[in-house]
Amino acid sequence: MQPTDPNKFTDKAWEGIVKSQDIVRAYQQQQLDVEHLIIALLEEPTSLAIRILARSEVDPIRFQQQLEAFTQRQPKVGKSDQLYLSRSLDVLLDRAEEARARMKDSYISVEHILLGFAEDDRVGRKILKGFGADAAKLEAAIKTIRGSQKVTDQSPESRYEALQKFGRDLTEQAKAGKLDPVIGRDDEIRRVIQVLSRRSKNNPVLIGEPGVGKTAIAEALAQRMVNGDVPESLKNRQLISLDMGSLIAGAKYRGEFEDRLKSVLREVTESNGQIVLFIDELHTVVGTGSNQQGAMDAGNLLKPMLARGELRCIGATTLDEFRKHIEKDAALERRFQQVFVDQPSVENTISILRGLKERYEVHHNVKISDSALVAAATLSARYISDRFLPDKAIDLVDEAAAQLKMEITSKPAELETIDRRLMQLEMEKLSLAGEEKGIPQTRERLQRIEQEIADLTEKQQIFNEQWQGEKQILEAISALKKEEDALRVQIEQAERAYDLNKAAQLKYGKLEGVQHEREAKEASLLEIQNQGSTLLREQVTEADIAEIVAKWTGIPVNRLLESERQKLLQLESHLHQRVIGQEEAVEAVAAAIRRARAGMKDPSRPIGSFLFMGPTGVGKTELARALAQFLFDSDDALVRLDMSEYMEKHSVSRLVGAPPGYVGYEEGGQLSEAVRRRPYSVVLLDEVEKAHPDVFNILLQVLDDGRITDSQGRTVDFRNSVIVMTSNIGSEHILDVSGDDSKYETMRKRVMEGLRSHFRPEFLNRVDDIILFHTLNRTEMRQIIRIQLKRVENLLREQKIFFEISQSACDYLVESGYDPVYGARPLKRAIQREVENPLATKLLENTFISGDTIIIDKNENGLSFSKKVLVKVSVPQIAT
Repeated sequence: MQPTDPNKFTDKAWEGIVKSQDIVRAYQQQQLDVEHLIIALLEEPTSLAIRILARSEVDPIRFQQQLEAFTQRQPKVGKSDQLYLSRSLDVLLDRAEEARARMKDSYISVEHILLGFAEDDRVGRKILKGFGADAAKLEAAIKTIRGSQKVTDQSPESRYEALQKFGRDLTEQAKAGKLDPVIGRDDEIRRVIQVLSRRSKNNPVLIGEPGVGKTAIAEALAQRMVNGDVPESLKNRQLISLDMGSLIAGAKYRGEFEDRLKSVLREVTESNGQIVLFIDELHTVVGTGSNQQGAMDAGNLLKPMLARGELRCIGATTLDEFRKHIEKDAALERRFQQVFVDQPSVENTISILRGLKERYEVHHNVKISDSALVAAATLSARYISDRFLPDKAIDLVDEAAAQLKMEITSKPAELETIDRRLMQLEMEKLSLAGEEKGIPQTRERLQRIEQEIADLTEKQQIFNEQWQGEKQILEAISALKKEEDALRVQIEQAERAYDLNKAAQLKYGKLEGVQHEREAKEASLLEIQNQGSTLLREQVTEADIAEIVAKWTGIPVNRLLESERQKLLQLESHLHQRVIGQEEAVEAVAAAIRRARAGMKDPSRPIGSFLFMGPTGVGKTELARALAQFLFDSDDALVRLDMSEYMEKHSVSRLVGAPPGYVGYEEGGQLSEAVRRRPYSVVLLDEVEKAHPDVFNILLQVLDDGRITDSQGRTVDFRNSVIVMTSNIGSEHILDVSGDDSKYETMRKRVMEGLRSHFRPEFLNRVDDIILFHTLNRTEMRQIIRIQLKRVENLLREQKIFFEISQSACDYLVESGYDPVYGARPLKRAIQREVENPLATKLLENTFISGDTIIIDKNENGLSFSKKVLVKVSVPQIAT
């Protein structure tokens, strides 16, 4: 048969025929023969020819090498454009045609050519015989790979062993011990088994939030199948996870994806219930493949099989995705039985972490304390509100272990300090070596440097040896743990195969020996640790978990350091450095922060919610800024919302985000987004009385439950925020009693009446404390003026100019800027008018230059500015 018509061959077979011509030229031969065609078919690493040979127990690499060696021995003719078809290749193609007809296929494919090659007396039969294979063995392998598939088009290879290509055998992974243990979830697993055992519609779908363990339930079922802990209908079955991504990848032409999926489903149905399919992210099936008009999506291909019970399928998806994609298609939804997977409790999460602990210890080469596992579950449940257990707790343990592993593998801090110091000394030594050696000071300094280098080098060597020794012990322990793990898997496999003799040998021979060796290494490490001189830490503790939580959320959940304890105990004095007077307000805020950091606050409410009442300029906003500065070392950590921007009813939606369908829906709300990004913050709602009444309906949830739901349905956690609202309501009553404490109670009643008339009782009842800010007296103004002048002093210091101000000048500024109605703000204007403006003019005139000290004093016209004159004191000479 002459290979002249490509329409008789599949694409891959014809591609091989075309490639074989290049191979003939590469070998400088003139006759196109059997060996050239087979070499061409073997060139692609994932080709069907290689898969058939491998399934026939023929090593494809050695087979190709022998074929190439045979080709090398054939006669060469040098360069020739004319190629001739050999008689043996003609016969091979005739045999391939016969094989095609016998197998009732439409085209000659790669497998038909291989069968023709197996009957070739010149080379094929001989080489295959060397590997113990023949035509019958190849045909059996082809039947295994093809199943019941026929070659009905020119690219049938993509349909062969479709499950192997597009799926992952979970039962095989369970046998190899590659799946993590699954703790709990017995009710859900039992429900899945119950649904799978039905006659029709035997398709459970696991529905739950991301990270609650839906995929883990499928893995647990695979482990139970392997251990035989399932009903008869599921024993000795395969659970295969379908990878939708690889099914879609590379499907360029219309219908190619559907063709692949049909071949997968055909393999599953032809297995007569031997295969259970698991589709993770089931919602991706709906709509997949329907990018072309009129094309069917994957969901429609699944429907008939799901209804008839031909296909046993487990799905997994989130509640939102199920509602959005699958519930819409009622015909698809009724074919699945819903199994809801809830978030486990903190106690159950701790059990799950204890079950996984050993796997993470072996992987990271560290030890994980039980207190760290408890901390991971409790801290993640309390502080990481936008994710779900057990996923977030497992991630905390994983990252803390990875951080410790990084510390073990990198140099200890003590050694790095010595290395840096040695580098500095070497550089100094080089620098001094270039100077005059005769100078006594240089000589002495060089001697001191050389002595220090010698001492540090000795210390470095000791530390290095100790570090390497500890590191080697830890690495040896890790290697032994991995060996133990591998032996346990082998024991399980032997017990499953009822090879009890092998299981006993491994369990009481090898495993015990490895365990004794590991225990001896651990004892030697413990001895070093008891001496208190270890450089490396090998255990993940509660503090490590707290550190990771703090990195993720910005919430300081780690244990209080002594310096921070003192700082918190003296919080009032820290705040008073910026806020003068207002003792009641400062004490209330400080008490709330101390409660939170000592772990005594209500876990379901914000750290504190305060309503600051008082006239303008008395320190309401400044106290919120001072608090942000104390907590975060930055005024920028303040989430400030000017409530006068929310006066209209329609502007209320800006707090939590525009509703669906409106412009800005994707952007989120100004309040919800700011706190979602930074859950540990001070939220300042300035001039709250100016906001529309509907704003307070949103704030009710924040103040009481410490959470809010934004327009996209995400819950934002306010439990680690301090909420400060400021208002000027009743400020006229506060001004009336300025400096008169006897009228304080009457004034407070009037202010509260004003509040009740403006705000609803349910809003006021949720605020932790309503604090009245008093008007500022002259004494407090003098303290404020000193704080304000510090800013001017800092600006001048940048130009290396210093200034001193007299008490009389300060009193003059207080008198110029004192106004009980407007508070401290007029002081700023007085400083600007009386100090900054004249100083700016004099600096431009070069009256004062770098290095000068400016004296500011009071005179009859206001303030005077003069330069401080340094008087030189002459020292009398002592006669010799």
